[in-house]
Amino acid sequence: MTPSTTRVLDAARQGRAMAWVLAIMLFLTILAAAAAIGTAGAAGALERELAGRATAQVAAADAPARQAVAARVLAALRQSSAVRHAEAVPQAALERLLGPWLGDAANDDLPIPALIDIDLADRPDAVERVRTLLTRVAPGATLERHDDAMAPVGRLLTSVTALAVALVALMATATAAVVVLAARAGLDAHRTTIEVMHGLGATDVQVARLFQRRIARDAALGALVGGVAAWIVVAVLGWQVAAAGSQLLGGAALGQGGWITIVALPFAFVALAATVARRTVTASLARTL
Repeated sequence: MTPSTTRVLDAARQGRAMAWVLAIMLFLTILAAAAAIGTAGAAGALERELAGRATAQVAAADAPARQAVAARVLAALRQSSAVRHAEAVPQAALERLLGPWLGDAANDDLPIPALIDIDLADRPDAVERVRTLLTRVAPGATLERHDDAMAPVGRLLTSVTALAVALVALMATATAAVVVLAARAGLDAHRTTIEVMHGLGATDVQVARLFQRRIARDAALGALVGGVAAWIVVAVLGWQVAAAGSQLLGGAALGQGGWITIVALPFAFVALAATVARRTVTASLARTL
């Protein structure tokens, strides 16, 4: 087929609107993919941060008695094979944390429990052994696992990740549907021209290739516009996440692998559009012409 033949099939400009529709769809697809990668990374970072972490709480109305019991608990924890590291939380730090809510009562009127941060050993019975130790040394002491306390947050992040992945799949399906509609509209618009081309010896595959090229060009334009816009948005959000200084938000950063995926999406987008266009046109020609 000659370039002039390609221009003949390009004459119907109504199909050009597809490029802008695809640009919007790719923009949303990249944002959804970035959200999926970011939330999955945040969930993983949260799990790694909280794995094997726990806090022992010693409560007593009398401050000297409370500190004495906490000291015995700390000494016992440090000698236990179920504990990798144990450290008492300074009372001043607790008062500083509670100050915005309790004011001066945080260090004057209220008996603040003594807290001990614990890194559990990597063994399946570590939690049970520590609970048994606390029951023996300080019957009133309690143990709270950090991963149990943050489990709802982990489930939320997992749900958001699954939703974002589903959105990416839906957007890919919608993109294929838009390409199918555009290809069929192009066939209807150029039916007379295609019949003449068939009369001159053109095959269905050759005609399909022309539509594939045109739709691929439109998809490439949409990929350029939508992809660049999405990359800018993702980069700005990534910079804001990094500036926040939060460990949880830091885990949401895309990283090298995430950026490779984000950058590759527009190319996969164009390849999908070209493949769907070719198959749609070939199938339609085989049925009708």
